Amino acid sequence: MLAIEYDGTAFAGFQRQARGERTVQGVLEAALGELPGAVPKVVAAGRTDAGVHALEMVVHYDTEDPIPIERVPMALNTRLPPDLRVLWAKGVPQSFHARKSARWRAYRYRLLLRPEPSALLRHRALWLPEALDLSAVADALGHFLGEHDFRAFATKETRGTVRSIYAARLRREGTEAWLEFVGSGFLRGQVRAMVGSLLEVGRGKRPPGWIAELLSGGERQDAGPTAPAHGLYFLKAGYRRWPRG
Repeated sequence: MLAIEYDGTAFAGFQRQARGERTVQGVLEAALGELPGAVPKVVAAGRTDAGVHALEMVVHYDTEDPIPIERVPMALNTRLPPDLRVLWAKGVPQSFHARKSARWRAYRYRLLLRPEPSALLRHRALWLPEALDLSAVADALGHFLGEHDFRAFATKETRGTVRSIYAARLRREGTEAWLEFVGSGFLRGQVRAMVGSLLEVGRGKRPPGWIAELLSGGERQDAGPTAPAHGLYFLKAGYRRWPRG
């Protein structure tokens, strides 16, 4: 398996697209195709949308290549563009599956809270020049914890919509605020819809308890707008049970 990092700005998401758009999967598989013995078909722990970034996305692929495992990152990075990098490689049993074996996944959404926009973070954080009530946002976050039906936060989802959230945190780092979520899995558009709804609370348009109402039978049109993709990061996936407490 590999851990990869990418800047999603110029990618049309992770998954290969029918029209041949530039995707993380497509670019990575093209590089793997240049390694002897590698089967250029990768499976990821999660699928990110266009513009979403990843700090440590786990993928697996089959290979019989003779390259020592510790040299695989260098071999691939010489073939990859600068917005996609392999961080490390590790051999795993044939039974390992990057998506199905994952027990939890973690995401972060970055907010830039200052009057003026940033030249450096324009593709990496959502700029919010207006005042935001972070105390209200923190209160609303607690409602996401536990097992719920997240259909009010799902976009064009065909799977079941019940998921478990193990952690929901708000962190302040200077002029930035980070919203972080850890869960058993996430629906299409779920994190960005949760963030968009939390911003409605932070702007005073809705009370913190509104989140509980959405989780108790709301539909997608009842929740807040979908937050822009460029503020979202896939942090990592875990392959052991999330610790309780």
